[in-house]
Amino acid sequence: MNVGVDIGITTTKIAGLNGKTAEGFCTVPASDPVASASAALGRFLNDLGLPLSAIQRLAVTGMGSGALAEELLGVPCVRVGEFLATGRGGLCLSGLRQAIVVSMGTGTAIVRAAADGVRHLGGSGVGGGTLLGLAHCILHTTDFPAILEAAAGGSLANVDLQVRDILRADLGTLLGHATASNFGKLSGRASRRDYALGILNLVFQTIGLLAAFAARQEGLPDIVLTGKLTAVPQAREIFAGFTGLYPVTFHFPEHAEYATAVGAALSL
Repeated sequence: MNVGVDIGITTTKIAGLNGKTAEGFCTVPASDPVASASAALGRFLNDLGLPLSAIQRLAVTGMGSGALAEELLGVPCVRVGEFLATGRGGLCLSGLRQAIVVSMGTGTAIVRAAADGVRHLGGSGVGGGTLLGLAHCILHTTDFPAILEAAAGGSLANVDLQVRDILRADLGTLLGHATASNFGKLSGRASRRDYALGILNLVFQTIGLLAAFAARQEGLPDIVLTGKLTAVPQAREIFAGFTGLYPVTFHFPEHAEYATAVGAALSL
């Protein structure tokens, strides 16, 4: 089994590959790169009932991978570039031959991935860190499940300025419910739930717009979304809103949170 470890800013993720089939996944908090990688590997082996000797090499990637030595718990480590791992993992999990792959972590990275290689196109500081930061300022909490629970009952009509608020009719492909300005409606009716949904909408719309522009620039119709934020229930609906504006399809592959770890394992 080939094993990839993605050491991020807030979490460390590990995934195994049996041939080209991803199996065995684990996530632990990344307070310290070495400690979290060791904990993730230990839990991974325990969950699968494997001895440490079953792992001959580890492929490590992510922002914290530079803190690791040449070995982890005696297992040799091979370093893999994060953008390369993200692109390869996104294609593997989606089954696509080429696509724009977006990694939604603390920030956002966008790559073009195909058989001829992976190329970093850019990114944004808007991501999961933005979501928690705004929630801390507006909702006075960084409890992720609580934020999602609140957003489930929210209405964007009370926080976002929409096209219908400015025009009485649709404007070309811009429908009345399209966002004209995130948090642009200073309404006294806005509730905690509305603000929670507004935060999610701002983050996902920013990421979606950048990804759609990248897809148009590269002439590719498929966008693969990866990272922890793919598990947010409202993500699919918000990204679906782009399909009427741009000729793109957003893909949410199974185990998308572990795409970068899977891509690292593929490098072995």
